[in-house]
Amino acid sequence: MLFTIASREFRNLFLSPLAWSIMAVLQLILAYLFLTQVETYMTLQPRLAGIEGAPGVTDIVVAPLLQTVGFVFLLIAPAITMRTFSDEKRNHTLSLLLSAPVSMSDIVLGKFLGVALFFFTLLLLIAAMPVSLYAGTTLDGGKLAAGLLGLALLLSSFAAIGIFMSTLTEQPVVAAISSFGLLLFLWIIDWSGTSNEGVTGLFAYLSLQTHLGSFLKGLFSSTDVAYYLLLTTLFLVLAIRRLDQQRLTG
Repeated sequence: MLFTIASREFRNLFLSPLAWSIMAVLQLILAYLFLTQVETYMTLQPRLAGIEGAPGVTDIVVAPLLQTVGFVFLLIAPAITMRTFSDEKRNHTLSLLLSAPVSMSDIVLGKFLGVALFFFTLLLLIAAMPVSLYAGTTLDGGKLAAGLLGLALLLSSFAAIGIFMSTLTEQPVVAAISSFGLLLFLWIIDWSGTSNEGVTGLFAYLSLQTHLGSFLKGLFSSTDVAYYLLLTTLFLVLAIRRLDQQRLTG
């Protein structure tokens, strides 16, 4: 049943004009940024050639592109996830879903997998851009793989947060704005100018951007992986608890 719900959610996303519009605009913007970074690299290459340990194409082109991808997804993820449960509430189909002989875990995880698979599909299309550089130069495969893994974990947390916010309201726009606000807060939380090292360290750990930055540097840390997994699990559990509460209250 879980995979049935996931495939239905994934299929519904591709039936939505909004999803196709987002996909087209995303590819257009990122393709432009990618070509701009390639042009920058071509301009700098003669000067970098004589410098020992100079940054390569992965550092100058790929890492900034993937960093931008993370922020752009922060902007579009709420628009994708806002309808997962709020539409069910607004159309009065949630009660039918909750009364079906399926667990809350299967419902939430099914919708999460559908949304996450959609995000991963977009990520694969985007990954084709840096991979195309193999035709004319040498990339740092380890940094590229680490960056894509970091983005996959980041997008999983985006999906979980968006789905939870969608369980709180029957208005998709409210769900989208709430999701965006929380994601942006977690993105910029380490911008605080506090001088307290303990507080600064906590904010840095809670920051989505800090952990993504480690992956983009080619650093694979269990701490960064655990952060994204815990964040994703937390909001999925909260979504399950929320639906359980709604089932009990009728």
